[in-house]
Amino acid sequence: MAGIKEEWYKITKLKDYLYVLQENISIVHPVYTNDPLNLYLILGDHTAILIDTGCGLSPLKPLVEKLIRGRDLLIFNSHTHWDHVFGNGQFEEVYVHENEAFMVSRPYDLSFSKEIFGKCYASRNFLIPPAKTIKTLKDGDSFDLGKIKVKVIHAPGHSPGSICLLTTTGELFIGDVSYYGDIFLPRRRSFPIVLESISKLIRLCEINDKIELYPSHKKIPCDNTLLLDLYNGIKNIENLWENRKEHNFFNAWVIDDEKFRYYISRY
Repeated sequence: MAGIKEEWYKITKLKDYLYVLQENISIVHPVYTNDPLNLYLILGDHTAILIDTGCGLSPLKPLVEKLIRGRDLLIFNSHTHWDHVFGNGQFEEVYVHENEAFMVSRPYDLSFSKEIFGKCYASRNFLIPPAKTIKTLKDGDSFDLGKIKVKVIHAPGHSPGSICLLTTTGELFIGDVSYYGDIFLPRRRSFPIVLESISKLIRLCEINDKIELYPSHKKIPCDNTLLLDLYNGIKNIENLWENRKEHNFFNAWVIDDEKFRYYISRY
């Protein structure tokens, strides 16, 4: 595609067993400001996990295969929003929470969103293929990668099937549940669901204060302060409600505080 560079992904080795592959979603549309998008690759002795497949604008599979060096590979979607799953079709099999499996088991039809995706996906006829096989996850599922074990934590709110992954090496991959940037929230009446998920993660970090947080957007790594800041910020939205503005692109109300910009669904 014109405008896509060969060096699309910035690949950084964070630890001996952990890579981040970053891409900028603002190229799709400048309204998306949460660059970079962080895709994580966890390497166990015999198995690797790739968390999310990104925008699907540049080949991802060959890069991942080079990094895993013959290990078995599992693909997880932290949730099914477009910027996390459009590369699914490059892989045979993808794991996703059972609440959102239907979203990635069929092609994404972008024909009704040409004003958003036209620049990047027109050459694909606005149809993004899924992985051939979809496997479902639930809260508490665990995977042994060889010296590293990974546990699935269901954390709904940002989406019904949002998951986080906790490793025995002390990393907590939190998807879009929390990050420093533009935060997309459901309707206000669903805030208790969001807050309970954040509380669950806060409790994990209180039990083990050495846990590092790895969000799917922007700054990495973070510590428990991120979760506390977001929890308190969402609780304070009620006090800022009169300052809200309309955002027609996202069909949302927008409220800013000192640390986040909140997009609250109007539907």
